[in-house]
Amino acid sequence: MLNFEDEVMPTAAPAAARMGALAAGAAPVAEHDYTIASVSTGRIRVEDKRLINGNADVNQLVPIKYNWAWEKYNAGNANHWLPQEINMSADIALWKNPNGLTEDERRLVMRNLGFFSTADSLAANNIVLGTYRHITAPECRQYLLRQAYDEAIHTHAYQYIVESLGMDEGEVFNMYHEVKSIRDKDEFLLPFIDTLTNPEFKTGTPENDQKLLESLIVFACIMEGLFFYVGFVQVLALGRQNKMTGAAEQFQYILRDESLHLNFGVDMANQIKLENPHLWTPEFKERLKGHFTKAVELEYRYAEDTMPRGVLGLNAGMFKEYLRFIANRRCQQIGIDALYPGATNPFPWMAEMIDLKKEKNFFETRVTEYQTGGALSWD
Repeated sequence: MLNFEDEVMPTAAPAAARMGALAAGAAPVAEHDYTIASVSTGRIRVEDKRLINGNADVNQLVPIKYNWAWEKYNAGNANHWLPQEINMSADIALWKNPNGLTEDERRLVMRNLGFFSTADSLAANNIVLGTYRHITAPECRQYLLRQAYDEAIHTHAYQYIVESLGMDEGEVFNMYHEVKSIRDKDEFLLPFIDTLTNPEFKTGTPENDQKLLESLIVFACIMEGLFFYVGFVQVLALGRQNKMTGAAEQFQYILRDESLHLNFGVDMANQIKLENPHLWTPEFKERLKGHFTKAVELEYRYAEDTMPRGVLGLNAGMFKEYLRFIANRRCQQIGIDALYPGATNPFPWMAEMIDLKKEKNFFETRVTEYQTGGALSWD
């Protein structure tokens, strides 16, 4: 057992020495392995805290340095919801009616459930087994715990929809193996998951710190900030036409959660850049641009696969413009110039979907106030 009366020596150099070395352009003195015994037992000062490679005790939440992280943690709690709170009876009746939906609409629903049902599990594993152990600011860890729970709720929501509609669970949950447009997106992400979840991977060198930053940006800006958006538009477009309203309502709640995840990830990436400017090299930015370009291509192929013909007033071509618009926004959020100058948003109504307090009566039931603890007020 750790004796807190004894002096505990950190496994890395003191913060002042490490900061001096970084300012001089030198590599950090040691790789980090963050355990309870590897942190200082002294009183914590705000200036001692760092997002990565910090020596301040990760068990002490206060004093809070990164207020944006704490605010997002509280916002996540205020957004709490559970899938069973949403009535699926109209969806069940429509799905079981042979004339309720067209084949193209059914394909759209099935494909999106196939992608999302495992995507949020990938995200949860990446947080719990990877990101969390490399972040040394406890207020950021606090939000990551909330985010991991959100991902569990999202996976539960897809299972709830699949079960409610009586779908073939094996078919839906195996699409990430069996459907190429889904598998290609997941295979794009897997190397970045493997980086952070590898037990041998440690931060503390410029190379590894850059790999961490790269993985964080891919997950926030590409997985949650781009790969989810074709599906969100498609399912919410169904809801706007009073079809699959229960599923669309859950997707709307998920969209709001993911928007918070995205913004947290962007804030975290930008803070790491601020504290470690030596990581933000021209070569690194070019590598990120390549990831964004590839991601737009993969997500457009997914749009073509889920929507081979026009449906719901949408077509795959509209998504090409939308994905370029989204990619521009994500690049600019992390300090990269727009990749597709002049791209516009063909779906301006999506902005309204993120804030439930502004929601119009798109669905059969309208949420008038979304309250903490899942207490929903209906009219």
